[in-house]
Order: sequence, then structure tokens, then C-alpha cells
Amino acid sequence: MSVTEMFTYIQGFLSADQDVREDIRKVVQVLEQTAREILTVLQSVHQPTGFKDIPSKCQRARELFSTVRTHMGELKTKFPAEQYYRFHEHWRFVLQRLAFLAAFVVYLESDSLVTREEVAKIIGIEIDREKGFHLDIEDYLAGVLIMASELSRLAVNSVTAGDYGRPLRISNFINELDSGFRLLNLKNDPLRKRYDGLKYDVKKIEEVVYDLSIRGLAKEQEAGGDK
Repeated sequence: MSVTEMFTYIQGFLSADQDVREDIRKVVQVLEQTAREILTVLQSVHQPTGFKDIPSKCQRARELFSTVRTHMGELKTKFPAEQYYRFHEHWRFVLQRLAFLAAFVVYLESDSLVTREEVAKIIGIEIDREKGFHLDIEDYLAGVLIMASELSRLAVNSVTAGDYGRPLRISNFINELDSGFRLLNLKNDPLRKRYDGLKYDVKKIEEVVYDLSIRGLAKEQEAGGDK
């Protein structure tokens, strides 16, 4: 093979690779748009009137996740399954964002932590690497940490809306989450930095609970819950 033939072959390979990446980007852009739509729906729970309508907001978000599953199915066809990590960077951000949104919906519905299996099912992908397009553990954890930041904001807005019991429940949940992350030896730098932010979320929520305690609102809430 001559030098010219060699570089012509290489150019063909590069062009084919670029075509695959462009196809992936187009689907990812649609996924990002749908993620923004879900986020817009869920952001309304931070409004005083939104607290009264959380179930319907979660239902609407779950309806939009059906669109996500459709586009995920399309994304899977754009590259060979065994080359998942070669193109992972293209959808890493949106996948983490979708994991966060799924985790937030489940928390709003049940005050519990979503499992990796549940997130994968909601998004429409696998959890096993051997099956191709899957939810990487680090992407799942990143989504959970984004949710923690959202919950610290929710704790503050709950007080504004007159829901004094929710910050107490959020505080217990976030403290358990923090304890769980302390068990992990995080090697991923971006994930470790995001975990560092969880410490500030814990502190922020503790300040909200402390303020409620000083004002006697936490005790009133607990007394009301005991009746």
C-alpha cells in the first residue's frame, strides 16, 4: 500500500467516525431538549402553589420519560454496542441529567432513594455493561448528587410555602445519603468534586432545620405528626 493509499484509507475511517458522531449528536440534542422539558415541569414544585400539585407534576414528568425511552432506543442504533465508552462523552452529561430527574421524581413520590435499576428502567436502558448501552455507576451517582443539590433548594422553598415537615424529612434523607457516599472510595475526579458539594448541601439543610427549631416550628410539626 502506497503512502497515498494509506492516508486515503485513514481519511475514509475518519469520515465514517465523524458521521457516527454527528448522528449521535443529533439524537443527544433531542434528549437534552426533552430533559429540559422534564426539568421545567419539576421546577414548578419549588413554587408555593407547586407543593400542592406534586403528584400531577411527577405524572407529567413520567409521561415525558416515555419520549426519552423512544430516543434512547434510537441512540442505541447509532453505534456498535461494544463501542459504548468510545462515544460515552457525547451523552454523559444528558444521561447524568436524566438520572437526576428520575431520582428527583422518585423522591418526590416516595421520599426514597431511587435505585440504579429503577433509573435505567425509567430511562429505557440497561444496567449491565455486557448488554451495550447501559447506565454507568458513576453516571448514576452523579445524578443522585445533582438531586441532593435540588433537595437543599426544596428544603428552603418548603419553609416559604409553609411546609415545615418537608425540610426535616429532607434533612434525614440527605444525612443518610452523605453517610452512604462516605463508604465509597471515589476515584473519579469530577464525581469526587461533585460529592464535595454534598457537604454544603448538608450544611444548608441543617441551617434550615435549625432555624425551624429556634422558631419552634419543627416541634409544632412533630407534634402535629404525632396526632
